[in-house]
Amino acid sequence: MTSTGIRLHAPAPGWSISADVVVVGSGVAGLTAALRCEAAGLRTVVVTKARLDDGSTRWAQGGIAAALGEGDTPDQHLDDTLVAGAGLCDADAVRLLVTEGPDAVRRLIATGAHFDESSEGNLELTREGGHHRRRIAHAGGDATGAEISRALVEAVRARGLRTIENALVLDLLTDADGRTAGVTLHVMGEGQHDGVGAVHAPHVVLATGGMGQVFSATTNPSVSTGDGVALALRAGAEVSDLEFVQFHPTVLFLGIDAEGQQPLVSEAVRGEGAHLVDADGVRFMVGQHELAELAPRDIVAKGITRRMLEQDAENMFLDARHFGADMWEHRFPTILAACRAHGIDPVHEPIPIAPAAHYASGGVRTDDHGRTTVPGLYACGEVACTGVHGANRLASNSLLEGLVYAERIAADIADGRAENGLHARVPAPVPQPEQPAHPLLGAEARFAIQRIMTEGAGVLRSADSLDKAADQLQRLHTEARDALAENGKTAEPGVDTWESTNLLCVARVLVAAARLREETRGCHWREDHAERDDAAWRRHIVVRLNPDRTLAVQTTDSADFPPTRQQPAQRPQEQ
Repeated sequence: MTSTGIRLHAPAPGWSISADVVVVGSGVAGLTAALRCEAAGLRTVVVTKARLDDGSTRWAQGGIAAALGEGDTPDQHLDDTLVAGAGLCDADAVRLLVTEGPDAVRRLIATGAHFDESSEGNLELTREGGHHRRRIAHAGGDATGAEISRALVEAVRARGLRTIENALVLDLLTDADGRTAGVTLHVMGEGQHDGVGAVHAPHVVLATGGMGQVFSATTNPSVSTGDGVALALRAGAEVSDLEFVQFHPTVLFLGIDAEGQQPLVSEAVRGEGAHLVDADGVRFMVGQHELAELAPRDIVAKGITRRMLEQDAENMFLDARHFGADMWEHRFPTILAACRAHGIDPVHEPIPIAPAAHYASGGVRTDDHGRTTVPGLYACGEVACTGVHGANRLASNSLLEGLVYAERIAADIADGRAENGLHARVPAPVPQPEQPAHPLLGAEARFAIQRIMTEGAGVLRSADSLDKAADQLQRLHTEARDALAENGKTAEPGVDTWESTNLLCVARVLVAAARLREETRGCHWREDHAERDDAAWRRHIVVRLNPDRTLAVQTTDSADFPPTRQQPAQRPQEQ
């Protein structure tokens, strides 16, 4: 697969540095990959959009899932993951995850992460939706991500890894053979590394996190604008399953007009016995699934949304008053503080909740070593589609996936460098075109995209809503393209306009895939195709960006998921 030649409109790099590996992102996946690469003797540079600890990992409340408890096994974890994935998981990828996961968690603990323990000194494990065992390790009650981030950031700093903070990655650099040659990036406030520059490296690891900001309400931080997926598409990589966006069922409801990042109420609260109720106090999930409130997230989100529609209500409630003050203060201090900051005291009243965009199960298509379809480009964490999650992520598998696949990427890079010689020559990138190849959207387009996506491609989808969303997104795309073609005008380059442009790119792909998948499966819910259709749709939707910026949308059989086992795709559609 070679580059499309499409790049964001940006100034030419004014500075450059060289490395063996550049890791883009500083969550659990990115920092784990960086630490393992550095330990293998590879010159490693970490590039992150804000500060090292500002990604999605620090916001993870519930914990990290692994078969660490007495009586639990990787096979049981495998079974729960496959059920949650609704027939689209790559079983081999899941088996790698659950088999290598327990030792990966132990290595994380050895790196310095401290998890909650029982009075006997054993890991204190809890349970979340879709899990039949207590296998969720947590830290600080409900601050697991913050503790993992702290430990990894401290390790990175202690080992002296080179880091570039406040840096938005722009595009992939490639050499004359189409192999990865580094990235361009824009840095704010880094002294000698200010403005647009380049990191030249033969290996690039994308660990840029999710794209939750494509919707109006999300649990994702403001930096989650789909930059890694958009970069990969422009570089010629394949993206898969982007229609499967998981909406977390229980997000603190702050009002119908609330936008941006919303406070999460962890699934672990339900794992400890909280009940979902409507305004009359009725537990509406009982009878809908054998696990009731602990059903997989897609089922719970649908149950909540259905009840809201039935009662014409803006939200439902999570009732955990029976926990008492002591349990709230010791087990869920972060959630308690967030609720109280918004005038809600869960010790004495139910918490108003509603679903919000949470986690992208799809992303840049990889094999079981994190390799994408572009030579030298890797992806791990939420930006990647490894095949682990299928149509719906099992709770607390994301941190584990970041750990396991980051380690596999580092091992693959180290193995290749061992064969070819450590610090082999960094390939020379092909010069960037002088003229801008990709028009930029204005900063204000971000809010228009979020409104379009929330109304047309949210929890409830239909042909009509998705067609309308596609038309509106195409209009934004066409207006920017025509303005550039007719008079050479495009929005001024900058972080806001680059982010808006990336959001439009991932939104178009998501909607194209959602329109094509005419069934309800996992976290993709089509009102006009309410049933799961294994005969026609036990398949993955793979999207590429054509050089003319149209989308090439294809399907591939679920048994042929990873690029290394890929068969010729079927049913191509240009959109």
